Amino acid sequence: MSDGFVLERRALKIHQSEQVPLYVFALAAEELAQVADVARISRDEAGKLIGYQRPETRQHVKQILAYLDSDEVLFPNAVILALPDTVKFRSSRGPATTDGLATSGTLEISLPTDPNAPRPAWIVDGQQRSLALAQTRHTRLPVLVAGFVAPSLDLQRDQFLRVNTVKPLPSSLVTELLPEIVAAPSPRLATRKLPSALVDMLNQDPASPFFGLIRRASTETGDTKTRVKDNGLVEALRESLESPSGALFAYRNYSSGNTDTEAIRHLLVAYWGAVKDLFPDAWGLPATESRLMGGVGIRSMSRLLDRVVAHVRPESDEVRAEIRKELERIAPYCHWTEGSWEELGLKWDELQNVPRHITALSNFLIRKYLESRSLER
Repeated sequence: MSDGFVLERRALKIHQSEQVPLYVFALAAEELAQVADVARISRDEAGKLIGYQRPETRQHVKQILAYLDSDEVLFPNAVILALPDTVKFRSSRGPATTDGLATSGTLEISLPTDPNAPRPAWIVDGQQRSLALAQTRHTRLPVLVAGFVAPSLDLQRDQFLRVNTVKPLPSSLVTELLPEIVAAPSPRLATRKLPSALVDMLNQDPASPFFGLIRRASTETGDTKTRVKDNGLVEALRESLESPSGALFAYRNYSSGNTDTEAIRHLLVAYWGAVKDLFPDAWGLPATESRLMGGVGIRSMSRLLDRVVAHVRPESDEVRAEIRKELERIAPYCHWTEGSWEELGLKWDELQNVPRHITALSNFLIRKYLESRSLER
């Protein structure tokens, strides 16, 4: 490290994008922690999402460290960093410094004088590796680094998802990050962006029956207030938004790309508020005590919404009461916390969040609802 806390490293500038400079260089294992921080996903006091990394996996770190501390180490896996726009690159002199694909030179990274101050770079990929490298006895082990200049958190999140698309990121982490980026990295993930944003709304809106109950990747470990896993709710909303028979499908204008999110919010708060009103003893409990709060209950009741909405006035201020009246048709057949679903041949706690049970329960509830309505004709 040079005087003035400026780290200089020989580097290659890769000619991929004029807007986002990309550099390949090496750092000693001990230097990685001096240059980059891990931005773990969490939320601030206002509920705004900050960071984007998954929580530390201790066993994974331990396994990597055991290898790094061995006598023969070959560690070709690059750590990907988001660099600040204050980094400087000086091209080497001479006619052979570039081949059209990359240019050789020196990269300068300014480091803070205060050891407790935030680091200038963020780790986009390689969190577990960086934690192990910080503990290895081979402190001067050269580590391959690929760094791109990303002054905004949005760009860092976008690259984090794109880099990890082919890796087993926790689905709850992916879905929570999606609303925060401009464009999803794949068509598959794009379909979950709007549902995830709606789940955020339901979790943060004080008028929502789900207020504070949804467990997301940013939920602090040990939080006992959350009851509903976000993936089941995201999938339920995605189904309703994409299926032409879905209750939420009508609120999307596919020709213009616009979505009436306020109307969707009004309907979702009213519907799930009516569910809460009708089943107060089953609402807000852990899924182990109430299958209504588990994925099987959320998915099945969401599919029932697609049928109920045709018989209420979604834009009305009285829609919550109208929906409750409709849902009363199936209430006698529901056994969320005790008893048995006799027609399904299952005790209440035997219902599982698996496709077979979700389909069976959905079909049962819809059938009972339609039978009740047909008797009134």
